[in-house]
Amino acid sequence: MMINNDPNNDPLTLGGRSFQSRLILGSGKYPLPLMKEVIEAGQPDIVTLAVRRASAGGAENILEHIPAGKTLLPNTSGARTAREALTIARLARELGCGDFIKIEVITDPKYLMPDNEETLAATRLLVAEGFIALPYMNPDLVMARKLVEAGAAAVMPLGAPIGSNKGLTTRELVALLVAEIKAPVIVDAGLGKPSQACEALEMGADAVMVNTAVATADDPPAMARAFALAVRAGRAAYLAGPGRVGAGEASSPLTGFLGGSAS
Repeated sequence: MMINNDPNNDPLTLGGRSFQSRLILGSGKYPLPLMKEVIEAGQPDIVTLAVRRASAGGAENILEHIPAGKTLLPNTSGARTAREALTIARLARELGCGDFIKIEVITDPKYLMPDNEETLAATRLLVAEGFIALPYMNPDLVMARKLVEAGAAAVMPLGAPIGSNKGLTTRELVALLVAEIKAPVIVDAGLGKPSQACEALEMGADAVMVNTAVATADDPPAMARAFALAVRAGRAAYLAGPGRVGAGEASSPLTGFLGGSAS
C-alpha cells in the first residue's frame, strides 16, 4: 500500500496544534537583524527564544525581530531547579509568548547536560498551570515515559552535547524513544549538519531543533534553507519506508538471457 508522504498532508501535532514544518529554529547566537533573515530562510513554524531576550526591551527585544505568524517556544534557560523553571515560564507568559514552553533545567555548568529529575518535577508543575511543556532531556527511555505520563506534549532528547555540532551521537538511545514513546520525539541539541537532521527524521523522529549549526555557519540563511530541505527529505524517506538492509543483490538479474542462442 502506498503511503501519502506529501508534507502538506503530514502535519506535526503539538499541544493540539498542527505545524507544517518539522524544523524548529533557535534564535540565540545571532545579531537580531540576521536572526530574522535566518528565520525567513528556514521557514520554521516554531522559533525558540530565551526569555531574558524577550524582556530586554527596546531594540534588543527579540520579539520585535521574529516574523509574524511564528509560534514562540520560550525556554527556561538559566533554571537550575523546577521552581526556577516555573518562574521563568510564568514570565514568558506575561510577556505574551503564549503557553508553549521548552523546559531546560541544567545543573551541569561544564557540559550543560539537562537534569532529568528536576526536569520531570518542572514538567509536573508547568502542566498543572496549563503550559504546553516540551522538556529537553538526556535520552533515557524510563524518564521519557515518566515525562509523557506527567503531561509533556513531546520529549526533546539531545543528539549530542549542546552547541557541539557533533551530530546524532545518541542515535541508539533516541531510536528507543522513537519506537516506544507515545508522544512526539524532537531531537534537540548537537546536530551539526543537514544530513544529521535528515537522519533523525529518517529514523522516525518527529522534528529537530537546531541553533548552533546554523548560527556558526559561514552563511547562516543558506544553512537554514539546507536544514529545511533536509528535514523534508528525511520525513519523506521515513514515510516511504526505507528498503531492507541485507546482502548485496542485483537490481536486474543477469541470468535468463545468457543461455539463448545469438540471432
